[in-house]
Amino acid sequence: MLTLQEDILATLSYFDLFRYPLTSKEILLYAPRAYAIDEIEDGLYELCATQRIFRLQEYYSLHNNPALTTRRDEGYNRAIQLLQKAYKAAKLINLFPFVRGIAISGSLSKYYAEVDSDIDFFIITAKDRLWLARTFTHLLKKISYLFRKEHFFCMNYYIDEASLQIPEQNIFTAIEIATLIPLKGSAAFQSFARQNNWIKNYLPNNHMRLTPANSGDSTVIKRIAEYMLNNKAGDSLDNLLMRITSRRWEQKTKQQQLNTHGTIMQMAAGKHFSKPDPTIFQEKIVGSYNRKVMEIKHALNINGSINKTGVLK
Repeated sequence: MLTLQEDILATLSYFDLFRYPLTSKEILLYAPRAYAIDEIEDGLYELCATQRIFRLQEYYSLHNNPALTTRRDEGYNRAIQLLQKAYKAAKLINLFPFVRGIAISGSLSKYYAEVDSDIDFFIITAKDRLWLARTFTHLLKKISYLFRKEHFFCMNYYIDEASLQIPEQNIFTAIEIATLIPLKGSAAFQSFARQNNWIKNYLPNNHMRLTPANSGDSTVIKRIAEYMLNNKAGDSLDNLLMRITSRRWEQKTKQQQLNTHGTIMQMAAGKHFSKPDPTIFQEKIVGSYNRKVMEIKHALNINGSINKTGVLK
């Protein structure tokens, strides 16, 4: 029972970093070890009985704060509305050459949105054509500024079909992968799921969502553009665009330019990926989570009973 209680507390602690209470089924999905739902519910009952956690309607939290459920429900309602816009945006992005898969990422992929939330997209491109695809799709981003719709096109994470495995393998990236909502490119995301089966080491009860993604059919113009660039000239242009973009981002970082959220603009770039620098946010979350887990281990007696004085802060 002690291990089960530790795992429930650890799972709630991770999402507590985002002030996000969970249902019993969600706790099962994000638990670090394999369990049945009955086991999770028994563990929740024991933890609630000792007031280590609290039941707030259908949610569970480390805090007896009903405002958390209100916040989550309101965020869910906003997310449902924003998802409709995300589907339309994905259709536009899919028109561009060398785009092979499009998924919703970030908080929206967890069915939560703030009043000013962006739509974050995770994009898979054709092999060795990431920088061409990124440049083409960012033209759409530039056009969106004219109509004040730029927050609908936050295409901040690209990988190509030559390198689908995410190198940063930790609880943060495992949850981000498991919660992606693929919209276009079922074949691309099936390959992506196979390459990232390591998430089972962190989320044994979970799996990546694949069903919603359609085939992402290509248009005639898209096929013609790809045909014209599937040659040595296309190789050279892709490499050139990578160098130009990387230099521009290095300058932005050196000058400490801020994005719309007030953080310094940093990007990790390579031939097969373009993504936010993982040291900015990811390491902060993983570090905070690891500290929370250590608190949990110290707060439980070694004989398996609950230490009522070890309340998580």
